[in-house]
Amino acid sequence: MSVTGEPSFRQSVDLMFNRAASMMDLPPGLEEKIRVCNATYTVRFGVRLRGEIRTFTGYRSVHSEHFEPAKGGIRYAPNVNQDEVEALAALMTYKCALVEAPFGGSKGGLCIDPRQYEEHELEQITRRFAYELIKRDMINPAQNVPAPDMGTGEKEMAIIADQYARMNTTDINGKACVTGKPPHAGGIRGRVEATGRGVQYALQEFFRHPEDVAAAGLGGSLDGKRIIVQGLGNVGYHAAKFLSEEDGAKIVGIIERDGALLDPEGLDVEAVKNHIARTGGVDMFPGPRYIKDGVKALEEECDILIPAALEGVINLQNAANIKAPLIIEAANGPVTAGADEILRKKGTVIIPDLYANAGGVTVSYFEWVKNLSHIRFGRMQRRQEESRHQLIVNELERLSADTGIGWQLTPNFKEKYLRGADELELVRSGLDDTMRSAYQSMREVWHSRNDVTDLRTAGFMVSIGRVAASYRAKGL
Repeated sequence: MSVTGEPSFRQSVDLMFNRAASMMDLPPGLEEKIRVCNATYTVRFGVRLRGEIRTFTGYRSVHSEHFEPAKGGIRYAPNVNQDEVEALAALMTYKCALVEAPFGGSKGGLCIDPRQYEEHELEQITRRFAYELIKRDMINPAQNVPAPDMGTGEKEMAIIADQYARMNTTDINGKACVTGKPPHAGGIRGRVEATGRGVQYALQEFFRHPEDVAAAGLGGSLDGKRIIVQGLGNVGYHAAKFLSEEDGAKIVGIIERDGALLDPEGLDVEAVKNHIARTGGVDMFPGPRYIKDGVKALEEECDILIPAALEGVINLQNAANIKAPLIIEAANGPVTAGADEILRKKGTVIIPDLYANAGGVTVSYFEWVKNLSHIRFGRMQRRQEESRHQLIVNELERLSADTGIGWQLTPNFKEKYLRGADELELVRSGLDDTMRSAYQSMREVWHSRNDVTDLRTAGFMVSIGRVAASYRAKGL
């Protein structure tokens, strides 16, 4: 606990777990088994760079092995530490259980600022880190499967997969050792935007339930809702893009490292993203109001707040000033346990991280299954599906001609109806179904028990119950 009374990220996760577990009838020993982190491996390795040996510290934590493999991203950040990695691994356990992905929870991290290194240097570092983990089975299709996280992406995942293949030349399932790979290297279409797309589907499902929308003091649909997004990285960018372009929401605020942009008429997400890519920040973007202290923009008026960057950005210092009636946690742990309590008392509805940002692991699950089955989704059934649809269209056109009714199909209907689903459409369908089902399991607990007043507690209870059932099935 810090001097301000703010719990650490790991303490926050444990406090939220304890709150939910206290409402469940679990034997104390089983509760403790679910809560604690199984193991953390710390590795320190050297890489010769720029004429000298530099030593790096990395972690791979396994929180739970109630299902194997354990699953969780690898982040590259200068402030990575064991407590953070273990907290993230715990969240992965609960996240996978909630969306019914058959994985235990794991997480990895490397203490590094990737912006300080050239591309070829990052490849050397990534290969060596992967080597240290692979040789101890901390990366393995059947035991531990990483994915991208903050500071990593498709490139790093492709390097890890290649390193695994070099060390395990006869493993036919080797590509399943890591997810988030580029499509041409065994990845799956739709993985890059999966977490942002999951945030969109989570909000769409929330707005399908008028009772839940009313609990947040809102009404209607997503159309026209004012949204502030904190962090325009991979998750924040895709969530903002999809919500504004497809659901009619207005992105009235974007918060980045160097400040925030605010415009009540709505910001052009693509233009802001391009400006950040060119200049490294949002400063000097023409038009909207600019605030140097970006964190203050979290307290601006809006309908929906999407923290999509770091943990702990909403804390004891600013929670009371948050005006958004609905917060959806696109990042891991953006609301501390102390802030969560303040916001709950205010009546703020929070769609929690263990559900809201589970889109990434859901599509990672699809990629893992694709790698193990050695066939892309849709390959077997797409043309057969088109043929069946063609029969119906042909019959409609024959009936129209034979009866003289003169039916006319709506323009583009034929083209749309006849097209069989490709891999991307199947991935989106599976993700949408997963987010709907997981939300319904949470809201059932939320609305059926008087002592459960928030979605986070409901989500934890669903997850803990599923992990407990898995352990009981193993004889524990």
